[in-house]
Amino acid sequence: MLSRRSLLLSLAAKPPIGIGFLGASHSHAEGKMEAVLANPAFHVVASTEPTRNFKNVLSRQALLQHPGIQVIAVESAVRDHARDGLAVLEAGKHLHLEKAPAGNKRDFEKIVSLARRNNRLLQIGYMWRYHPGINLATDAARQGWLGQVYLVRASIGNLLAADRRPEWAEFKGGNMFELGCHVLDPVVRLLGAPRRVTPFLHKHGKGSDTLADNTAAVLEYDSAMAIIHGSNLQPHSGKYRAFEVHGSNGAIIVNPIEPPAVTVDLDKPAGPYKAGSQQVPMPPYKRYVDDFIELAAAIRGEAQLRVSYDENLLVHDVLLRASGM
Repeated sequence: MLSRRSLLLSLAAKPPIGIGFLGASHSHAEGKMEAVLANPAFHVVASTEPTRNFKNVLSRQALLQHPGIQVIAVESAVRDHARDGLAVLEAGKHLHLEKAPAGNKRDFEKIVSLARRNNRLLQIGYMWRYHPGINLATDAARQGWLGQVYLVRASIGNLLAADRRPEWAEFKGGNMFELGCHVLDPVVRLLGAPRRVTPFLHKHGKGSDTLADNTAAVLEYDSAMAIIHGSNLQPHSGKYRAFEVHGSNGAIIVNPIEPPAVTVDLDKPAGPYKAGSQQVPMPPYKRYVDDFIELAAAIRGEAQLRVSYDENLLVHDVLLRASGM
């Protein structure tokens, strides 16, 4: 696979790819618009809603039918993701679909089936698929450097504003569905399909809403388990977000996740790492940038998306089970 620098140089030398945004109400929309505007491989044609940095607005139908748009990023409310994603694929465009991609299994299966049948790219917006620390940890585990992996543990929280709680409460999974998905995604892509998933979905915050704001899920495998926790009640949550992989030869800890800080602690040397505890320098990292570099390269036929249709189906199935949905 081409290096990131090589991809950027190659993409910048070619005519830009037309991209549109269907919706801009999702919390990731502003950051993704910023990332795409800064990427010379793309030309942002229009959005159906204005953002802070982009004001060229078209109607939904005009956006879907625009001949200069090759790919559409769906950044609408979560409840509309499946509907909007299907509309993009039916219009013949490639699709970047914000997480979570659907509120049930059947709708997401329709999306994947249509993308596969029409040979359209499908990229799901889990924000840490291109995270250097998380990918270092999962790659090391796949290489066998940690020995037999017996535990993956991850935590992600926030302090959700009161006026946003009803929106998050639309789905039974609450925090696990809306936020826990970001760390559940690399767990499932590393360990595969669990034999059992047990969700713990509690409301421990104040107020009359029904949001499951203190959640956990245990994923059981034949020789390992994964424990995922997520809460909407956590002040200063960024510094406590963590992703850990533990094996018979040691562990890799990513904490905090942003900005990335990685500790490798091995019993015996393995791969590029010595025995004992060591900090691994991380490159500069900004959300969404590498997602759209790889998307542009895939559209150009210069790279493949790192997550396949089938992996996306598996992640969504486990997310729904972890969310009691």
